[in-house]
Amino acid sequence: MIVNAYSTLREPPEIDFEHTLSLHRELDDPAMVPHLGDMMGLACDRGRREMSATVYAVMRHLERTRHHYRFEIDDDALDGLAVWGWQSNSILMTTDQSFRDPARRILVHGDTGEAEGNATVPFPIDAIDRAADTRQAMSAMGLDVPHELPPVVGVGEVTMRSDDDIGWRMLALFITAVRAESLAASKGIPAAQLKAKSPMAFEALTPLERGFIEADNPDQQSIVNFAWRYEALYTLQWAVGMHSELKFADEICDVPLVAETMVNQADREIVTSVRLRPVKQILDALDMNLRLLWAARAAAMEQRECKVKLDGGVLSERQHALNWLVRFGGVPWDEVDTPT
Repeated sequence: MIVNAYSTLREPPEIDFEHTLSLHRELDDPAMVPHLGDMMGLACDRGRREMSATVYAVMRHLERTRHHYRFEIDDDALDGLAVWGWQSNSILMTTDQSFRDPARRILVHGDTGEAEGNATVPFPIDAIDRAADTRQAMSAMGLDVPHELPPVVGVGEVTMRSDDDIGWRMLALFITAVRAESLAASKGIPAAQLKAKSPMAFEALTPLERGFIEADNPDQQSIVNFAWRYEALYTLQWAVGMHSELKFADEICDVPLVAETMVNQADREIVTSVRLRPVKQILDALDMNLRLLWAARAAAMEQRECKVKLDGGVLSERQHALNWLVRFGGVPWDEVDTPT
């Protein structure tokens, strides 16, 4: 039997069952990303298949895949394959082009797209436990979220943004938020003046940020959107320890404090001195924020009052910042998505 295995772990365990390996590649292989794109297309039948929770989870798994194995095994090695598959957090694909869990139960049938009723998308144990803890905490608040909402990335899967990348990103967020705030008050600070004050921030601007800052008369929605970036900045400040806690998202952040925190340090010092919190703390915050954002969006869509006061705008900006930190989707800042 020929099996393709897709592991999301940075360092999966060695294969310890009888097999004949024909391929093992990682993300540094130039053929890897195109192959994973093809597999994602196969899972959703090039967009023609209904996007069920299982199909979506399989596609996200493939997007996070770091190791692709292809090997041939005999039937007497299937138990070993299952054990290794769970340990390595792998989804399998067999010659019938069905995606399967490590026990070979069908997640996405190659022809119908259907899943077996007991098939389970694999997630790392720490990610499963984290999601359970979040649901329990939210239940205590009176908020219930669906179990189908998957866990966030696990510690063994994630590669965080570097400390200096975070420092540069904070500079860019601050300068764009300052520009937006000044425009909202009809006292727009010219781009040249901002650049003279913080030339390093201009080095870190994304294309969308640069377009906004250099526009003479940006539209009102752009001004609002970039003013919201104070919330993303506050989240990154917390992530590098500039604030002791990430306050509950029931109101906007303390904007003067966020601004003061930036002004009190030289730009160069911010870039060179910030250090990220322990990864577990970031992932705990990400998982909680994801589920709170789901609750806020569900209440808004259903035009009902949420049982707990939540600010959807705050949660969205935090999710953007946290997703960027964990490299969700592997995209740059301007392209970060916040699906729930």
